[in-house]
Amino acid sequence: MSDKPQTTEEKILAAAEKEFIEKGFDAARTTSIAKEAGVTHAMLHYYFRSKENLFEKIISSQMSSLGELMLNSLTHSDLPLFEKISDVIVRHLDFIGNNTNLPKFFIREVYSRPERMKLVAETLYGHAQKSIAELQRDIDEACERGECRKVNAEMLLLDIVSLNIFSFLAQPVVDIVLKELFSDKEHFLEERKKENVETILRKLKI
Repeated sequence: MSDKPQTTEEKILAAAEKEFIEKGFDAARTTSIAKEAGVTHAMLHYYFRSKENLFEKIISSQMSSLGELMLNSLTHSDLPLFEKISDVIVRHLDFIGNNTNLPKFFIREVYSRPERMKLVAETLYGHAQKSIAELQRDIDEACERGECRKVNAEMLLLDIVSLNIFSFLAQPVVDIVLKELFSDKEHFLEERKKENVETILRKLKI
């Protein structure tokens, strides 16, 4: 972790992310964000002009982080195919595990408001296309060598995202039905990584 002090803008963004994810856009207050960041309301307005601009910055930042994580795992690695896919699953699940309220936040604040989907689409599109193309090329080459089955990279990535996110979306129900499953978060994440890696790789193995 870097010891470099946060800039004023970074402090505002960190406070805004917490406020928006915990309370949602409508209930979030810029006065609360300014107080949490240790700045005046005028200073917050100077940096971001409006609550909507600040919200869009949070959305864009989260999507960029996720897109870069997936892209880097798939395009900047010399790992064999199965290890590369395992790495993608683990990194994505770690990202969700460190931002457990993010899936619910996006469903509530973005997917339910079509006008905000454009920002998400614009942020993720480039990353997604590069990641899918790279993964499909790796799958096709491994298939030609007889190392795996031929599968569609788009569907495979969708499977990964779905498996990783579902547990956190369903947590309130899972807590009732399976009770102590989430009580030890670190243990849960490690077990979930193993399960999800095995499930996804089973689709590829001959």
